[in-house]
Amino acid sequence: MQTPGVDEEFREYVRARGPALLRAARQLTGHPLDAEDLLQTALTKTYLAWDRIQDRAALDGYVRRAMVNISISQWRRRKLEEYPSDELPEVVLTAESGCGEVHERLEQALQGLPDRMRAAIVLRYYEDMTEPEIARRLGISVGTVKSTVSRGMAKLRTALSPLRPPL
Repeated sequence: MQTPGVDEEFREYVRARGPALLRAARQLTGHPLDAEDLLQTALTKTYLAWDRIQDRAALDGYVRRAMVNISISQWRRRKLEEYPSDELPEVVLTAESGCGEVHERLEQALQGLPDRMRAAIVLRYYEDMTEPEIARRLGISVGTVKSTVSRGMAKLRTALSPLRPPL
């Protein structure tokens, strides 16, 4: 059981870094509610390991790694539970202007990518991981990482081109 000082230290960390970690979780999951669940699970694991984490400067990396590992485990379980459908869900568009619109379009385009493709792009460009690191994390070959990121970026460029309306 944690001591009151440790509890307060953890609360302060979550208050300070929670929004940034939630953004990373949203990029991994593609859905706000799933992102909240993912972050909550990762923070629970972090809290349980709080006494063992020596380098407090590495906390973000610890939480992000936990989110990626949890997300990968969920994909692997989901492979057995989810099946393709003939019906596509309705896409909800929001009307925002300025810089927010670009970010919204990018998030929508990311959400439209398959899970592994989205994860590879997020790990490469948001988490700045190398291709071998991504390959180890996702359990795929480096060549698969390269082709997946390349195809994903091509899809994003197409989806975000000025001649094409938002997804």
